[in-house]
Amino acid sequence: MSESHEASLRDKQSLDMQTVEAAYARWAPVYDLLFAALLRPGRRAVASIASRTDSRILDAGVGTGLELPMFKRGTRVFGVDLSEPMLRRAADRTRRQRLIQVAGLARMDATRLAFADATFTCVVAPYMLTVVPDPEATLDELARVVRPGGEIILVNHVSSQDTALSALESWLGRYVASTLGWRPQFPWAVIGDWIEARADMRLIERRLVPPFGLFTLTRIERTAAFARSGPQPSGVGETIEHTAG
Repeated sequence: MSESHEASLRDKQSLDMQTVEAAYARWAPVYDLLFAALLRPGRRAVASIASRTDSRILDAGVGTGLELPMFKRGTRVFGVDLSEPMLRRAADRTRRQRLIQVAGLARMDATRLAFADATFTCVVAPYMLTVVPDPEATLDELARVVRPGGEIILVNHVSSQDTALSALESWLGRYVASTLGWRPQFPWAVIGDWIEARADMRLIERRLVPPFGLFTLTRIERTAAFARSGPQPSGVGETIEHTAG
């Protein structure tokens, strides 16, 4: 394991579920205003790829639902998020824009999803991995609910290789991650090492997306069933909104 990956694991101590919930309760009223334009290219890319299928899609970390209108109407999208204030805005968006592709919205912990194994053809997680306290456990859970032959599509910031910028990300991660609600420092090894450790996962695409190549889009195919030991996670969810898709 690389030193940068070890640093990322140590940084888990700066984020926990309560910290993330509190941060996004603060962000919810201004999130769209501050981040809609900045993060739109990545959201469009994720929704475009996922919409190639007319089947069931999980939008993990749906937030205020900025990407929900971008999914093709023939899809059935289920959105989950830990933050109830963010989900309320996603539900309002769904009603206002009559998004018939949205089959349901619910409050869930991404490491304990209330879905059966292999429920979805595609799971998208835009800008989420830098937010969750345990990225690897989250990836394990996303993999659990994807069907063999299906995809996990991620887009998030990956730490810069530039020494000065990397040092700034590390400083921010130590001192302001809990206030922001996400990690400024996020090495590619978190995702890359996870893929290598899983016999059922294959990297099929990795590319930078605008603006300025700040974010990385990653497509991972689930190639086969994965043998799990111990009890299956049951998940805990609270329905916020449900629409017939």
